[in-house]
Amino acid sequence: MTTPLDLGPQTRIVARLAESVTDEQLTGPTPCPDLAVRNLLGHLLGLSVAFRDAARKDLGPTTDTNPGATVPDIGPGWREELSKTLDELADAWRDPAAWTGDTRAGGVDLPAAVAGAVVADELVIHGWDLARATGQQYAPDPAALGSALTFLRAAADDPDRGSGLFGPVVPVPESSTLLDRAVGLSGRDPEWRPVSG
Repeated sequence: MTTPLDLGPQTRIVARLAESVTDEQLTGPTPCPDLAVRNLLGHLLGLSVAFRDAARKDLGPTTDTNPGATVPDIGPGWREELSKTLDELADAWRDPAAWTGDTRAGGVDLPAAVAGAVVADELVIHGWDLARATGQQYAPDPAALGSALTFLRAAADDPDRGSGLFGPVVPVPESSTLLDRAVGLSGRDPEWRPVSG
């Protein structure tokens, strides 16, 4: 039995991006309103822990916490901690059992296969956020990008959109890349750049 998606290629991309962030960049802006780079990294760490445990069906404080309840942050040793947790996240979702039944993340009960799609989307879009905020090149894993795009297209049709995970869709030209389409569907402007002082 195989899993629908190996998150390993995308988690490695995110880990490489994070490793290249300088201390001076930690206070810089990101495409996520109200989140500096350090807060985005803290969010990536928190979601990696939560979705690792969701894959393992190890439900508790890590899967019950609303990610919007506090502004995430990082502490000493965050580079090693994030890299290790991203590896654990990918390993947990390599178990076919991770994709079956129900689980919980962010305090929300949902089918495990949907949770897998959500975490793929989070890794792809926040990888873009981090790369764009820190001036790095970014090419997401094609399989993870395809999963994220499918998830985001479905979310774009949700009548409650704008009151949950995503802001309004940002229209992009038909000729746009798949990544730019995903970014626009996530409520971000693919042309976003940090404002230089």
